[in-house]
Amino acid sequence: MILILYVSVCKVRVAMELCTRTFTSFLLSNSFFSSNTLLLPANAKATVFKFNSLKLSSFSPHIHLFQPFQFPHTSFSSPFTVSATSSSSSSSVAVGTEQDRLPAELNVTETEQLNSTVKLHVEVPPLVCEDCYKRVIAEFMKQAKVPGFRPGKKVPEDILISYVGRQNVQKATIESILRRTLSHAMTSVTGRALQDSVRIVTKFPEMEKTYSSLGSLRYDVLVDIAPEIKWIPDNNAYKNLKIVVEIDSDIDAKITSEQEFKRRYKSIGALKVVADRGLQVGDVALLDISATTIDQDESNVKNIPSAESKGFNFDTEDGDKVLPGFLDSIIGIHRGESKSFPLVFPETWTQENLRGVHAQFNVECKELFYRDLPELDDSIADKLLPGCSTVEQVKDLLLQRCLEVEQTAREQATDNAILDQITKMVEVDIPQSLFEEQGRQLYGANLLEIQAKMKLNEQQLASLSSPKAVNQYLEHQKENITNLIKQNLAVGDIYRRENLQFATEDLVKEVENSIAEFKRQNQEYDEERVKDQVQEILEGAKVLEWLREHAEIQYITR
Repeated sequence: MILILYVSVCKVRVAMELCTRTFTSFLLSNSFFSSNTLLLPANAKATVFKFNSLKLSSFSPHIHLFQPFQFPHTSFSSPFTVSATSSSSSSSVAVGTEQDRLPAELNVTETEQLNSTVKLHVEVPPLVCEDCYKRVIAEFMKQAKVPGFRPGKKVPEDILISYVGRQNVQKATIESILRRTLSHAMTSVTGRALQDSVRIVTKFPEMEKTYSSLGSLRYDVLVDIAPEIKWIPDNNAYKNLKIVVEIDSDIDAKITSEQEFKRRYKSIGALKVVADRGLQVGDVALLDISATTIDQDESNVKNIPSAESKGFNFDTEDGDKVLPGFLDSIIGIHRGESKSFPLVFPETWTQENLRGVHAQFNVECKELFYRDLPELDDSIADKLLPGCSTVEQVKDLLLQRCLEVEQTAREQATDNAILDQITKMVEVDIPQSLFEEQGRQLYGANLLEIQAKMKLNEQQLASLSSPKAVNQYLEHQKENITNLIKQNLAVGDIYRRENLQFATEDLVKEVENSIAEFKRQNQEYDEERVKDQVQEILEGAKVLEWLREHAEIQYITR
C-alpha cells in the first residue's frame, strides 16, 4: 500500500550480504554455484565477512579440455578425459601440477590485459610435440584391442593409427601437449593466479591446423591474477577516517518504547462499530482506495496501481505515516460514504516515480470502528507484557529492550558507514572470475532467502538457478557486486597492513559451534571450508573494531 510510509528501525544496509546457510542437495547440483560458496549453517549468528577469500590456483592434475571423441570398433575409453566442446572459443581448465622435464623450452610471452588479467602466448616447439605424440601412441598401444593382435602385443604404428583414427590420435596428442605444458607455461604467474580463473582461449581447430602443418603448437591462455589495491589519496588514507553516521529518529529508544507500549495497550481493547457519527482520530476504518493522475488532457489520465487497496485497515493514529493530507481529507467520513479529493505526492516520497505527482483519490468507507479500551492500571500489566505485575514494570522492560535495539542499530549503522567510506577510498581492477564468484554467492544467498519464505518446488528452483537467470542478476547488480568486492579487498588489505590477529580459541569455539549446527540440521559440511569461513568472519570483525577505534565518528539524527 503506497500510502503507508516505511518506518525502519534504521536504514541499515547489511555490510556483507553473503550466504550463511548451506545449499540443499538440489541447489548443489546446479552449476552456477562455485565451489567456494559459503556453507555456514542456516542459523549461524555471525555476519559473514569474506574479506581474504582470494584463492590462488592450486594446480590439479585433472585437465578437461575438449569434447570426447569416439573410437571406431572399440569400447575402450580414451586415456584423456575431456569435457568442453572443441567449437567453443574458450575452454576452462584446471591446471595440472605435473612438472616433468620437457625435452625443450617453451616460448611464453606475457601480456597484461584489463581487469587484472594476464594473457600468456605459448609456443610449444616440435621436439615437445613429438615427445607427447610418442606418449599418446604408447598409451593407445596399451589399451587398444586391435583385431588380429594379442593383448599386449606390439601393433605397428600405421595399423594402430588406422584402427584408432588419425584425427583421434591428433586430438589426443594436442590434449597431451596442453596437459603437459600448461603448468610450465604458468610459471610466471605462480602465486598470483586466482583459483579457477585459467582458461585456454585459442580455438581447437586453430591448434589442429598449426599442429598439422608445422608439427608445433601455439595457444593463448588468459588467467586472472590477484588485483592490487590503490588507496586514495595514499596508503594511510584509512587510518584517519572521518565518519558521519545518520540515525533515523525512529530508533530513539524512548520514543520507540512509548509507541510499543501504546500499540500493546490498543491491542487488548475491543473494536466496536461506530453507528452515529463520522470518522475521528483514534478510530479504525476499513477503506477501499483508488487513485488516478490529474491531467487537463483526460486521455493522459492514468491509474496509480500502487495506491490502490481493497479492505485497507487504516488506524487513524498512524496518520503521520501516510501521504500528507490523506487523513485530514477523510475525517468525518461515515460508513458507506465515499469521498474524492486531490493530493500531491511530496518530493521526499519513497517512490521516485510518484514524487511531485498530482493525484485524485477516491475513498469508500466500508466499516468504521472505535476502540473500547480497558482502564490503564496494574490489573492489565500481565496482558501488556506477560510476567509483569505493574504498568511501570512494563514500560521499564520495553525501554530496556528498545535501548538494546537502538545500540545494535547504531553499531550496525556505524559499521556500514565505515565500510561505505573505505570502499570509496580504493581503486582496483576486478578480475571477471572474482566478479562472477562474488555475484554467484550473492545470488545463492538471495535464492536461499526466497526458498525459505516461499518453499519453491524443484521446477521453480531450476528456473531461478538457470544460467540465464544468474547472468541477468550479475548484469543488474553489477555496481553493487563491484562495490562489495572493493569493500572485501579493502578490509582484507587493512587486516594485513595492521598485522591484526584474533584469539585462536575464538576460532576453535566458532568452528565447533558451526559444525554442531550442521550436525543438528543433518547437513553435510567440509571442516576445512568451515574453518576458512569462520576465520574470514573473525578477521573482518577485527578490522571493523580497529577502524571504529581509530575513526572520528559523528552521529546525526534525522
